[in-house]
Amino acid sequence: MIHSFLLIGQSNMAGRGFISDAIDVDTSHIRVLRNGRWQEMFRPINPDRSFSGVSLAERFAERYYEEFKTDVGLICCADGGTALHQWKKGSLLFDNACFNAKLAQRTSVIRAILWHQGEADCLLDSRDEYGDNLKQIIKDFREELNLCDIPFLIGGLGDYLPNFQSNPNLKNYDSFNGIMQTVASELPNVGFVSAKGLTSNPDYLHFNSKSLYEFGERYFDVFNSMCDKIELNKYACFEDDEKRNAMELL
Repeated sequence: MIHSFLLIGQSNMAGRGFISDAIDVDTSHIRVLRNGRWQEMFRPINPDRSFSGVSLAERFAERYYEEFKTDVGLICCADGGTALHQWKKGSLLFDNACFNAKLAQRTSVIRAILWHQGEADCLLDSRDEYGDNLKQIIKDFREELNLCDIPFLIGGLGDYLPNFQSNPNLKNYDSFNGIMQTVASELPNVGFVSAKGLTSNPDYLHFNSKSLYEFGERYFDVFNSMCDKIELNKYACFEDDEKRNAMELL
């Protein structure tokens, strides 16, 4: 059985690392959902734009296979430049991600949701409502996919963002990182993944390939540190005994 991961958020989850600078990963046990079917991984895994590139999920998936010896599936639904309100329940992005995740659930077990988003909301300076809205989105994804206790990993924003000269609001990135950490501390099975010290492409907006490799390592380390707790709670949302028994057979 493939263990799969839903990848959502904006461009730094889709991946903008230059493929020419990519660090090789073993793709033999990594699959990407394309047209509802698992296909062998090739770059870019999340071609939301013509300039899509290396993703942090590549190294994450490689680490997962190294640790658990199980084929890994990536459900790639991130979309560059999107703000948090575009991911709310009933939006096109929410519905698309859930549709693909439900297709993946026919042939895999979803083990976590990997999220990276926030640069767009820095530009909008939406700090006041960001935390509550993010909590609601996490709740809605878990309920829609009937995975109420699924781990949800939130990636932090890069320290390099204040160097982006086109919009001074990106200097507020650290406030958003604080909000994300608070959300992770207040919700069950939500982890925060620090981007401290990671570096960017020359645009000072996107992580470079080397940093995305490291970021994937960090995402996996946070996920792995949650595994014992996840195992204890993974059936907590299934009140129906028939559903619980069905999940235990997977």
